[in-house]
Amino acid sequence: MSILPELASHLGRKDEQPNKTLGKRLVETADLAGIQEAAANLSYPNRDIRVDCLSVMEQVGMMAPDLIEEYLEDFFALVVGNDNRLIWQAMINLAMIADRKAGQVMDHLDSIMELTSKGSVITRDNGIKILARAGSSNPGYNQRVFPYLIDQLNTCQSKSVAQYAESILVVVNQDNQDLFLVSLKSRLGELSPAQQKRVRKVIRSLE
Repeated sequence: MSILPELASHLGRKDEQPNKTLGKRLVETADLAGIQEAAANLSYPNRDIRVDCLSVMEQVGMMAPDLIEEYLEDFFALVVGNDNRLIWQAMINLAMIADRKAGQVMDHLDSIMELTSKGSVITRDNGIKILARAGSSNPGYNQRVFPYLIDQLNTCQSKSVAQYAESILVVVNQDNQDLFLVSLKSRLGELSPAQQKRVRKVIRSLE
């Protein structure tokens, strides 16, 4: 049975709850055919279907990232387009599997960096996660992504510092932690008390 009738757009819904419910069911019932259908429809001519299927895949990935990792190239096909909604939804999915498919992520490194530098807030946030998680899987990848991540941490808006710090932490090691700590401490004065609390927690985890 096709999953399409269960999608939010088919049900005339504006919220994503039907897609989340469907994604949860696909995981709980180990419905690999349903997940494959959702992936196949990421290229469906109707944009609403593509949006819904990305939402379904996101729910699946949150519960069982191993079930969506084989579709990494399908997600990348969407981030190179010009539809902002599809781009940031695809980036969310990529972030959940970046550590599992780090080699493939690194094959697209320039594109991910460009998206992270120029994209929407959600795109940038998930670009940082993608790069950090991919970099955490391999020393060579770490050396390639860390300078970029530090540059983003140094130049991002104050409201993003805490989230970036938390995301980048996975790629911090003994070789680069001093640079990371210097960057964080240099920006503490710009932050609100709540933001400072989050950043200080990251700092304490390394000191």
